[in-house]
Amino acid sequence: MPRFFTLPQAEELLPEVERLVRSLVQAKQDYDSGEAELDALKQRITLLGGVALSREQALGSRTRKDSAARTLKSVVEKITEMGVQIKDADTGLIDFPTLYKDREVYLCWRLGEESIGFWHHVEDGFRGRQAIDRDFLENHRGDGESSN
Repeated sequence: MPRFFTLPQAEELLPEVERLVRSLVQAKQDYDSGEAELDALKQRITLLGGVALSREQALGSRTRKDSAARTLKSVVEKITEMGVQIKDADTGLIDFPTLYKDREVYLCWRLGEESIGFWHHVEDGFRGRQAIDRDFLENHRGDGESSN
């Protein structure tokens, strides 16, 4: 069963979540970089008819990629254990499940935003983001809370 957050609960977790999301975005960049380096080496080997290239360079790229993969796995586990959903590891987009008018929706935050200022319906995704307004504040709730 998903955890539902109130806006204050999500905001309270935001500094910890932001730290983790920064690690996530960096690890994703490192992983992608290592993968691109390995792909480029493979392509050069193929173009040169199987000639061996720098073994150290290949091992370094593989090590960076593997290390980034371990970091990604660890950070993803930490974020999801909190009940937060990762939507885009490249941009640091995450959602906090909440209830609005007794329907599951998401509080939406992206790395670089100062606070949580948007929400969207589950089926709408990021493109359906709406500003948190008075109606939303009065009609949303988290776990174990009664709606007004």
